[in-house]
Amino acid sequence: MSITIRRVKLLILALILTLSVAGCATITASHPPEVPAMHTVSEFKDDDYVVRIADPWEGFNRRMYKFNYNLDKYFFNPVVSGYEFITPTFVQTGVTNFYNNVGEVRTLYNSLFQAKVKKSLLTLGRFVTNSTIGIGGLFDPATSFGLERQKEDFGQTLRVWGVGSGPYLVLPILGPNTVRSASGFAVDAGIRYAIISAIDPFENIKGKDGIEVGISTLEAIDMRHKESFRYYGSGDPFEYYMVRFIYSEKSEFLNKK
Repeated sequence: MSITIRRVKLLILALILTLSVAGCATITASHPPEVPAMHTVSEFKDDDYVVRIADPWEGFNRRMYKFNYNLDKYFFNPVVSGYEFITPTFVQTGVTNFYNNVGEVRTLYNSLFQAKVKKSLLTLGRFVTNSTIGIGGLFDPATSFGLERQKEDFGQTLRVWGVGSGPYLVLPILGPNTVRSASGFAVDAGIRYAIISAIDPFENIKGKDGIEVGISTLEAIDMRHKESFRYYGSGDPFEYYMVRFIYSEKSEFLNKK
């Protein structure tokens, strides 16, 4: 495989995986049950707060909502269920710890971009501790030392820099987002790709392309494994409005932190 093709492949994988790190929205493997409506559509459409949630692309967003449901049903859920069935719990924990440790890099540079010195130092301490004592991040001794995990991404950085959230947007695989958060994910993906390209940890290893694909695939599985959100999980026929409202409320809460 040529270097050009390999780099394109890595970029695509980095984009997909980074986009799925923060707030990846996943779905149940069965169709939503038919139950009596717990709410009426007027509850959501007539509410002042819900109405002022900018959703100019509702038709597209609804199609993506259904697309993600089917993608999860026929692909992600079967794969993740198999992973959870055959993999011991302690191994799943180690995998999660490893990828969480990799994610510290994203939090570190975004904390620096936001001039959050204390959070930057805390994140750096976690990364160094777990990368050494934690054997490459497979264990998480930093938390037991009082170094709590922080989370920052470029979407939050854009918010600190004064960029508005923009309209609500449901993306393939990612689920609920805003234009700002989606843009932030894209920037994080680009930075991640640049770091991977610069380090190139498997440069002299035979079969490096297969190793890179395997690592990226396992990360995608781990992300889905950790995500508890389920589309159609409420059984409510107006769930789209509920999810949009809850996501917006969560964003408002994070903006005040």
